[in-house]
Amino acid sequence: MDAAFFNNVGSEQRSEGDGSEHSSSRSGVGGGMFEYFGWVYHLGLNKLGHEYCHLRFLFIRGKYVEMYKRDPHENPGIRPIRRGAVGPTLMVEELGRRKVQHGGKGGDIYVLRFYNRLDETKKGEIACATAGEAQKWMEAFDHAKQQAEYELARGASARKKLNMEEEIDLEGHRPRVRHYAHGLKRLIKIGQGPETLLRQSSSLGPNSTEGYFQTDFGDAVEAYEWKCVRTVNGVRIFQDVANTESGKGVIVKAVGVIEATADTAFELILNTARHQRYEWDTLTGDLELIDSYDGYFDVVYGTFDPMYLSRWHSKKDFLFSRQWLRGQDGTYTILQFPAIHKKKPKRSGYHRTKINPSSWEIRNLNASMGSNTPRCLVTQMVEIPSKGWWRWKKNHFSNFEKSVPYALLCQVAGLKDYIGANPALKFKSAAFIIRSKVSDGAVSNAEYEAEAVQDEFYDAISSGSSSSDEESDSDELDQKDAKVKLKNVAWAISSLALKRASVANANKELDPKAAPITIDTKQFHGSFCKGKDEADTNCWTSPSGVGFMIRGRTYLEDNSKVKGGDPLLKLIAVDWFKVDKSIDRFALHPRCLIQSEAGKKLPFVLIFNLQVPAKPNYSLVLYYAADRPPNPNSLFAKFVDGTDMFRDARLKLIPSIAEGYWMVKRAVGTKACLLGKAVSCKYLRQDNFLEIDVDIGSSSVARRIIGLVLGYVTNIVVDLAILIEAKEEAELPEYILGTVRLNRVKLESAVHLQVC
Repeated sequence: MDAAFFNNVGSEQRSEGDGSEHSSSRSGVGGGMFEYFGWVYHLGLNKLGHEYCHLRFLFIRGKYVEMYKRDPHENPGIRPIRRGAVGPTLMVEELGRRKVQHGGKGGDIYVLRFYNRLDETKKGEIACATAGEAQKWMEAFDHAKQQAEYELARGASARKKLNMEEEIDLEGHRPRVRHYAHGLKRLIKIGQGPETLLRQSSSLGPNSTEGYFQTDFGDAVEAYEWKCVRTVNGVRIFQDVANTESGKGVIVKAVGVIEATADTAFELILNTARHQRYEWDTLTGDLELIDSYDGYFDVVYGTFDPMYLSRWHSKKDFLFSRQWLRGQDGTYTILQFPAIHKKKPKRSGYHRTKINPSSWEIRNLNASMGSNTPRCLVTQMVEIPSKGWWRWKKNHFSNFEKSVPYALLCQVAGLKDYIGANPALKFKSAAFIIRSKVSDGAVSNAEYEAEAVQDEFYDAISSGSSSSDEESDSDELDQKDAKVKLKNVAWAISSLALKRASVANANKELDPKAAPITIDTKQFHGSFCKGKDEADTNCWTSPSGVGFMIRGRTYLEDNSKVKGGDPLLKLIAVDWFKVDKSIDRFALHPRCLIQSEAGKKLPFVLIFNLQVPAKPNYSLVLYYAADRPPNPNSLFAKFVDGTDMFRDARLKLIPSIAEGYWMVKRAVGTKACLLGKAVSCKYLRQDNFLEIDVDIGSSSVARRIIGLVLGYVTNIVVDLAILIEAKEEAELPEYILGTVRLNRVKLESAVHLQVC
C-alpha cells in the first residue's frame, strides 16, 4: 500500500506492578490482559504498484500489534516485520467478500479496512477466511482501541506523548524490537493455520459474544403468526397465517437445526462450486457467478432440468441477486431477488424463469448439554403466489412437491443432510483457547515497551514503508465460570408477553432535585409534520416502547428481556432535510430547533442526526427533550458527559419495519445494534444538549441496507428505539431513551438545507 495504515498513539511508560494492565470481558480495560493472535492475509500494493496478498501472523497484546512471517509460538526468537500501537482514532470497516489469488490458487476472503478517521490517507487492509473470523478481529482491535483510550484519559503525560508520536517520520528507519513475550494472562487464537486459512473456517466459537444465541427472539415484536404445515426430513415448513389477504404473496419458511457453525452453513450456501452444490441443492446446483459488487452483493446465473419438477422437459435458466450481511450477534442474513443482467441475455433452448424471492437466516445456537458439537438454526423464507399456494393446499399438496418453491424450501433439508454426512464440516470454526501458565501479575507493558514504541500502528502494517523482508513472500474466556442455562421456550414466550419495564426505574435517570417543567410541544415545529393518527402518511409519531424488547433486571443471570416502557425523553419535533453533503454539528446551525428561544429554555435536548447517503443526501434530525437535567449519578449522565469511546460502546438502536414488504423486514431485522460499532458516530456536547451525528454511509453494509429501504420507503412504516446498553447489574433494567415511527415517508418532501 502506498498509504500508511493507521493513526495511533503510544502510551505512557509504566513500571511493573503499577496496576496498569487493564482488560475485562465487559469493558476491555480492567482485569487481565487480552491477547489475540492468528493468521491473516495482508493486502496491498508493492513498490511497483502490483497487488499482493501475503500470509502473515498477526498478534495483538493490549493496544500493541505485531506482524510476523511465521508463528512466533513455533519459532521463539523470531522478530516481527511490523510493529506499532493502536490509537483512539482507529476505524475498522468490513468490506465483505473478495476474490484473491494466493499461491497460484484463487478463493474468497473477507476483507477489513483500517483507517484513521482524522486522516483517511492512512489506511490498509487485512483479510480473513470467514466473516465470523473477521468479526473476531474487529473485536480484538476494539479491545486495543479501548486500551488506548483508557491510557489517553489517564492524564497529561499520555497526551503529551500522543502529541510527540504524531510527529514521527513514518518513512524512517524502523527500530529493532523485543521478540515475542511469553507468559501472558489470556491468549485467544483466531483462525487455524496457513495451510487451512483460504476458504476455510477459523477458530471462532458460537458462544464468543456475551448474551446472544439464547433464543430466537429479536428485539422488536413482529406481527408474524407461523403455523407448521409440513415436515420434510426433520425440517419444518411453516406458513405465515397472520397475513392471508387475497392478492398478496404467501410467506412460507423452512426451519432446521444443523450441527455446524453459522460460519460453515453461510459459506456452503454462498459457495457456487458445482461438485459441492450437487450434493445438497436440487434446484440451484448449477450456478455461475456473473458479477460482484462491494463485497456484499453479487449476481448469479443458473440452469436446471425440470424433469423432476414437471412433465415438461425443456431446460430452464434463471438469474438472481444475492445480498448478505452479518449482524453484531453473528447472525447471517442472505436476500435473494430475481434479477436481469446484460451479460446473460435469454438463451436459445432455455426457458427463462424467475426464482421466487427468498431469504436465509443463519444463527448460532448453544451446544446441547454434554456435547461440544456446534449447532445453528437455519431458516429459509420464500414468497409464493397466493393462488398457487391455495390450490396446492386444497389438493393436499399433490403438486406442491413438483414446484420450484418446494425445491427451494427443501434446500434446508439438503444442507442438513449434507453436513450430517460430512463430519469434518461440523467442527470447522470451533474455538479453542491457549491459557497462560503464569498468574494474573503477568508481564508488564513497561517491559514490552522498553525498546521501540515510537512506531505507529499504520507503520506496522502498511506497505508504503515496507522493508525488503516484508515484500518477500470468546470474549469471555474463563470456562469454569460458564453456566448451562436450561430454558422452557413456551414459558419464555408467555413471560415475555407479560413483562414490561418499569417507567419509574427510568425516571431515576433525571435529576430528582430539579423541578420538572411542562414541555409544550406546540412551541416546536420541525420541517417534517407530526401525524394525527395511524392513517396519516409522510409523517412521524412517537409510539410507546411496548413493541421493543430490552434487557430486564435479571438479564445478567438468565438473559431475559422485557417489553419496554414509555420513553424517558419526549420527541418534540423532527426535521427532514435534503443536503448536498452530510452535515455535522447541526445544533450550531441557525435552522436548528435548539437555537430557538424555546429550545434554549429546555433542561436537556438529545439531537439525533441520522445522515442518509443517497443522491442527494438526506438528514433526519430527531429532537428528544427531558423535563429535567440528567441525574449526575446516572448512566444517562455518564453517557451524556462521557467519552466518545464510552458512547460508542453503549449507544444502541433497535429497528423494526412495522409494515412493509417482507424482504425489507428481513434486511433491516429486529436485532439491537450498537451504533458506534457499526457506523461512524460523532458527538457534540454543549450547553443544554448532546448532538449525535450518525453517518450511515460510513459502513458499506449499512449503505446497502438503507439503499434497499429507500426503494420501498413510501410503502413502509419504520419504528426506531434509541437506548443506552446496560452492562452492569446496577444499570438494569434498561430503559428506552426515545422512539419514533416514520410512516410512509416521501423523499421529495425533504426541505433543502443550505450547508456552508
